[in-house]
Amino acid sequence: MLNWFQAVMPKEHAYFSMFDRHARLLLDGAGALRQMFDGGEQVPHWCAEVARFEDEADGVTREVLTHVGRSFITPFDRHHIKSLTTSLDDAIDQMQKTAKTVILFEQRDFTPEMRGMADIIIDMARCTVELVGKLEKLRQNSGPIGDLAQKIVDLENDSDKLYDQGVKALFLKHRGGEALNYIIGAEIYDHLEKAADRFEDVANRVSTILIEHL
Repeated sequence: MLNWFQAVMPKEHAYFSMFDRHARLLLDGAGALRQMFDGGEQVPHWCAEVARFEDEADGVTREVLTHVGRSFITPFDRHHIKSLTTSLDDAIDQMQKTAKTVILFEQRDFTPEMRGMADIIIDMARCTVELVGKLEKLRQNSGPIGDLAQKIVDLENDSDKLYDQGVKALFLKHRGGEALNYIIGAEIYDHLEKAADRFEDVANRVSTILIEHL
């Protein structure tokens, strides 16, 4: 009955624009994060850029949640709108935590595995922009949505592998001493892996929405 009612009632299109803006800020943040991992004197600049995009994303989150409270008609269940928005925001929050750790411990040099994980995060962000862009025509785009969600899951698995390789290499490099450098490096890896996990959460949220509306 609810699905029939939603089908015949006019749609609230503002949400799709907000989802798109939110996802594009994730892509902007991922790009700045990857630039940060090139290292050198520009690291603080790119960390500040990640923080700027995260702040803008917080604004979109507040806008969506306010809109949910005021809307009579929503394109899908309010709970799913809130969960998707929270998942998007969690992804860029985790990128900002990565950058904050880099600034806190004054890091300027990074490993190939860290750069590889940052590359994967960019790919996940690009897929996320595509994914949320197809939500307005959910049923018509069910095939591409499923494919994109699976691609994000596969990328997260690739990130897991790089995480394992990077932490192992870090351990071998510092097991004779310099425990602090190992701890700092491991924390950066941990934040990167959590950022990838949050993108997977976005894919899972969209998959749940798709299943309930087919």
